[in-house]
Amino acid sequence: MRIARFAKGDGVAYGVVEGTGSGVTIAELYGHPFGVDPGGVRLTGHRYPLAEVRVLAPVLPSKVIGFGRNYPQAREMNGEQPTEPVLFLKPSTSVTGPDDAIKYPVKITERVDFEGELAVIIGRLCRGVPRERADEVIFGYTCANDVTARDLLLRDGQWTRAKGFDTFCPLGPWIETGTNSADLELTTTVNGAVRQQARTSELLWDVPSLIAYVSQVMTLLPGDVLLTGTPAGTGPLTDGDEVKVTIESIGTLTNRVVIGDLR
Repeated sequence: MRIARFAKGDGVAYGVVEGTGSGVTIAELYGHPFGVDPGGVRLTGHRYPLAEVRVLAPVLPSKVIGFGRNYPQAREMNGEQPTEPVLFLKPSTSVTGPDDAIKYPVKITERVDFEGELAVIIGRLCRGVPRERADEVIFGYTCANDVTARDLLLRDGQWTRAKGFDTFCPLGPWIETGTNSADLELTTTVNGAVRQQARTSELLWDVPSLIAYVSQVMTLLPGDVLLTGTPAGTGPLTDGDEVKVTIESIGTLTNRVVIGDLR
């Protein structure tokens, strides 16, 4: 099941994405689906053509938890493989949706990189989750771009500022609740050229391991997002670039880069 968050008129709702091609519609849901078994969601009876609504970031999380150095040959490795997952936080204000602009703060950074990733959406409040029970707290999956100001990351010696700018966490286009994360193909393109290509089976720590690890540290809330890491091939973006992150059985997240310093 594909569940999207969308704007219609002056309201925002969740809905089930149905159909294919030009016939795709969104069937509106009552309330929000978190904490509800996906099979138990209730429909309002209203349906909208996808072309007539604005698809938004699929969640507004309390926090975004990222994992670095989780693919072999990833840029952050520097020839060394970590002995345990490397985690960091991105603020909730960094989240933006499909087709929204990635704003390049040129007065602050000289290099902004794309990082295509599989994102996990947490479905219920949890802490201390055993690896073998991780599936019980997963609501679904979506595509993500862990946008990073590479020069600031290297200069600061830690990752908060480099990864925390507004619009530096595109998510979407929707949440897929019915896929298995063990071996999905991930592809990132910039202006149509393939820049990253990998499979989630290459992750050093798989999704259940990441959930078990981070839930020992902090409580996870419904709608929280885990970014599972980016494969080799990350690189710089410039004004006007179009970035697409495609994940098998989920969909494609598309964003364009614009100059966007805060005023």
